[in-house]
Amino acid sequence: MALTVSKTPTGSEYKVKDISQAVFGRLEIELAEVEMPGLMSCRTEFGPSQPFKGARITGSLHMTVQTAVLIETLTTLGAEVRWCSCNIFSTQDHAAAAIARDSAGVKAEEEYEKSGKLPDVNGNENEEYRTVLRIIKDGLLVDPTRYRRIKERLVGVSEETTTGVKRLYQMQANGSLLFPAINVNDSVTKKKFDNLYGCRHSLPDGLKRATDVIIAGKIAVVCGYGDVGKGCAAALKRAGARVIVTEIDPICALQALMDGTPVLTLEDVVSEADIFLTTTGNKSIIMVHHMKQMKNNAIVCNIGHFDNEIDMHGLETYPGVKRITVKPQTDRWVFPETNNGIIVLAEGRLINLGCATGHPSFVMSCSFTNQVFAQLELWKERGTGKYEKKVYVLPKHLDEKVAALHLGKLGAKLTKLTPAQAAYISVPVEGPYKPPQYRY
Repeated sequence: MALTVSKTPTGSEYKVKDISQAVFGRLEIELAEVEMPGLMSCRTEFGPSQPFKGARITGSLHMTVQTAVLIETLTTLGAEVRWCSCNIFSTQDHAAAAIARDSAGVKAEEEYEKSGKLPDVNGNENEEYRTVLRIIKDGLLVDPTRYRRIKERLVGVSEETTTGVKRLYQMQANGSLLFPAINVNDSVTKKKFDNLYGCRHSLPDGLKRATDVIIAGKIAVVCGYGDVGKGCAAALKRAGARVIVTEIDPICALQALMDGTPVLTLEDVVSEADIFLTTTGNKSIIMVHHMKQMKNNAIVCNIGHFDNEIDMHGLETYPGVKRITVKPQTDRWVFPETNNGIIVLAEGRLINLGCATGHPSFVMSCSFTNQVFAQLELWKERGTGKYEKKVYVLPKHLDEKVAALHLGKLGAKLTKLTPAQAAYISVPVEGPYKPPQYRY
């Protein structure tokens, strides 16, 4: 059933499942704040000057407790924020309710994402909402590009997913990028922390919540050995699995071998392995003909991108296949020829957000502090012409600042160079930072 648009006493619109969960959400947000020192430091440093005063920021990101801390950091710095969940399985209703009640407009319903259908313009929504939907739908049918004119009002965008960044670079190359973009994903304090340590934490959490299978002793195949794949392989090894990696990149493959992990093709191991995990950010990695060859109750899941990596369409339309929902996010698909079944988690979407609670707050603090710095930079330079319609990365000194803001929480103390040592190695403090254009 469609959710209705409601308003808080202050006039903020929201569309969430149950606003009464806001109390519970607030308690968890307060717990997360303690584990997110980067964002809390941003509030202390920038809050009094209100650098985002007059800025309207909209985000599409997993609506979790950690995202709530990001949203409230932006509002503390003066921004007006509206937020939309980007995944039908990752939304934490209590977090959405708390933000809707206290801080920002939130939409936590994803019917278009779930069904592929535009919202019903004749549904049980208020008249104003129906009118807007009808204008948008009719306009897109007549001219799919008409809403590109909004680009004139947009200052820029910051993007923190590997695949999203690749799309931005593609748009830059073909001239279709409409505004400046900051690539947060390639900040070291994002890519080497959220991608690696976050997945290392959340993958086994998702496997254990979704299944009753012990990881120890199992053969686990990790498709891809980038930062996400490295974290996942490490987690599976520490849980006692025998890990095999598939790769297309010779350098990543060599890294896996140097880490003591065999590198084979999916075809080599498809009938032997117990757990299959995609981490590539690409599409069509595990196809239905692979799944048909797997042993009974092999587990298939994705921690890479969207639901493109596993051939869910081929599985759902396979003649005579039977789907048995064991519990939410855990489905057993039985093939008619063999009567063997495979277990697919989170309908092929991200296991760590569909079957687990997501990345821990601390590593998300690293990612989201980069987001705040990127938004501050775009807003501060909005009228200077500093940023063209290109993709940029944050400078190295901001990357290092993000790391420094998190050291105290872990009790670290940095060694300081003497003036002579500093002069000897000539470490640049300022200047543009361009990360390597590869993923290892």
